[in-house]
Amino acid sequence: MGVRPVSAPPRSQQPLTAVALVCSLKPSPAPSSSEMIAEHICEQLRRSAEVHTEILRCVDYAISPGVEADMGDGDEWPRIRQKLLAADILVLSTPVWVGHPSSIAQRVLERLDAELSNTDGAGRPVMVGKVAVVAVVGNEDGAHKIIADMFQGLNDIGFSIPAQGGTYWVGEAMQSTDYKDLDEVPEPVAKTTAALARNAVHLATVLRDDQYPPYQ
Repeated sequence: MGVRPVSAPPRSQQPLTAVALVCSLKPSPAPSSSEMIAEHICEQLRRSAEVHTEILRCVDYAISPGVEADMGDGDEWPRIRQKLLAADILVLSTPVWVGHPSSIAQRVLERLDAELSNTDGAGRPVMVGKVAVVAVVGNEDGAHKIIADMFQGLNDIGFSIPAQGGTYWVGEAMQSTDYKDLDEVPEPVAKTTAALARNAVHLATVLRDDQYPPYQ
């Protein structure tokens, strides 16, 4: 008698997956506060529901400017895009530079804009049904505005934003202390990050089991 193939468990029983896009301007292996806060979020995601996580530092990839899914000629965005398509949760982490998100974070949003015209069999943009959260670090003002701008762009693209889906740390203005330099994470930040992870897992589970209605 032949061996009966083992079928994969239903998707609802498979672990959730998350991809963190770190939008630091510093290439690896330079220490990065943006990567550290992304790691803290991923740690909480794994603790909340054993979410499978992966962290990518975007500046390590050749991400061409443009608003297409594949800009050709050495563009490495398609590699990142495939990971996002397979994930349930996107973690977008950016530093504050002159009061704004990094240019890398803006480029990520510009490239994600292509997904508005890429639809599934039910006519939904392919990112609809996925969850996105945002983390911001810096030693100047701007965290709330950056989170608001990132949320707006991500939601337009189709991502769902959970309750309290943003976390941030902003140090004293015009000083040199970064998030990565802290001896420990301040309790309010740690609690916010943990709540973000719990809510992201909850919403991702709900959407995986009960997708948005067809657009057609």
